[in-house]
Amino acid sequence: MGKHDKILIEKVRKLRAKGLTYKEINSRIKIKIPKATLAYWVKDIVLPEEYKAKHKAAMLVHLVGARVLSVKAKRERIQEYRGGLERVYGPLHGLLDSPDIAKIVLGVLYLSEGSKTLRGSVTFGNSDPKIISLFLRLFRSSYSLDESKFRCTVQLRADQNIKFLENYWSKITSIPRSQFYKSRVDPRSIGKLTLKKEYKGVCKIDYFSAKLFYELMSIGKVLTQ
Repeated sequence: MGKHDKILIEKVRKLRAKGLTYKEINSRIKIKIPKATLAYWVKDIVLPEEYKAKHKAAMLVHLVGARVLSVKAKRERIQEYRGGLERVYGPLHGLLDSPDIAKIVLGVLYLSEGSKTLRGSVTFGNSDPKIISLFLRLFRSSYSLDESKFRCTVQLRADQNIKFLENYWSKITSIPRSQFYKSRVDPRSIGKLTLKKEYKGVCKIDYFSAKLFYELMSIGKVLTQ
């Protein structure tokens, strides 16, 4: 071993004795030495107590970073998987142009989210604008409707803006605000903040027709037999 090697090793040992990591040592001596070599040179060095705390903190940071990357990678895999499924099943959307299939889906929707109590009307409600839009699209395409028979009621929380939500649901449903009943505020929400900012309340749609109510209920009954 040459003189320069001994000087380098001694410098590395002194730095290690101060609690520097292998990465910090390489940075300090400005020479890229393999970790295994450094470990061999300093194997008998007793590390200071503060090094243990620093090493533990560094490990925690590493673990947190690894978990964040793992979660991100998992989320990306799920999004990729879902995107693949949507591409595979995308053609199903066109099947809704068939009157029979449209009525089947309409019947299933009403069976799950529609009112089963006869009040002389078809009554359907949901907080998801896409579900409301799908129901109305199928309802309007399946039957010849009188648009003046539609009524709409917004059910919302106490801290939400009534006018804004009525305009929002009027645009979603293509039902004019003049055909909206008075909005209903949930008394249980008074004094409580709405945590889900995307929540736009519940839109309840009524269409005055006992005949169509019976028809939708009959479709649902047939599908569940």
